[in-house]
Amino acid sequence: MANEFDPYREALVQETTTIWPDDFDDVEPAERARIAEQLHADPQSASELEYIRLHSGFARQITVTTADVERVGA
Repeated sequence: MANEFDPYREALVQETTTIWPDDFDDVEPAERARIAEQLHADPQSASELEYIRLHSGFARQITVTTADVERVGA
């Protein structure tokens, strides 16, 4: 279940994860890394954002969508 951007939780993010659906199997690893970096640099714009509670804060998890890839210029 995706969450809305939350500045409070964002300030407590300790880890980041990027989920790549099977639709993106043909994307090269270097391109995946570039896209993931751009998505995590601007999490407020991510289509599917989730915060997962950790003992010491939160993990930010972004599930990549076609809209995200088009937005970051892949």
